[in-house]
Amino acid sequence: MPAAVIFDMDGLIFDTETLYQQAFLAAARRGGHDLPATVIQGAIGVPWAQSRSVILAHAGPDFPIDSYFALMVSHFDLLAATELRLKPGVVELLDLLDALAMPRCIATSSGHETVRSHLLAHGLVDRFHAVVGHGDYATGKPSPDPFLMAAHRLGVAPAACLALEDSHNGVRSASAAGMMTLMVPDLLQPTPEIRSLCTGVVSDLHEVCALILAASVADVTE
Repeated sequence: MPAAVIFDMDGLIFDTETLYQQAFLAAARRGGHDLPATVIQGAIGVPWAQSRSVILAHAGPDFPIDSYFALMVSHFDLLAATELRLKPGVVELLDLLDALAMPRCIATSSGHETVRSHLLAHGLVDRFHAVVGHGDYATGKPSPDPFLMAAHRLGVAPAACLALEDSHNGVRSASAAGMMTLMVPDLLQPTPEIRSLCTGVVSDLHEVCALILAASVADVTE
């Protein structure tokens, strides 16, 4: 039974990864850039510095990366304003954690302004006890820093935290922090390496609810 739950945000709480993919592709078309979908997928769900490296490694050092990113962000903001959706089971899981009085935190590569905007759009600002975002840690995922900071903010030992992640680097980060880790796949499916780092792989957050509820019942009966 975990003592706290640490959530990733993009692709885990919000269905943003598909929106980012659309925004990256739209910016490429708008700028007349030849960026394959595989390159774009490698630039999603990672810190900006890593996204830059992925794109520049394919397109070369002369690629206008700053203007491209500005155009991508503009496209993403337009999409998010009307198409930002919650992933299945988010509200139900938060309700269960409330009932169990279990603290929770977001650990994300996104900035605080973006996190707050997304949470406000769905009335979730007060449903998390803390947010760890870009700028709160020395090194981003797959480093354990974001998850270690989240555990610190909640005052819970990392080993007592359950981390929920959809990305490979997120799983690596949470596992390196010593947390129980469940992968909830979004755009990426688990590889053998990722499965070896996970406590389990589940289909959605409804399944996470069922696991936590079962653990809480077992904890009481013992």
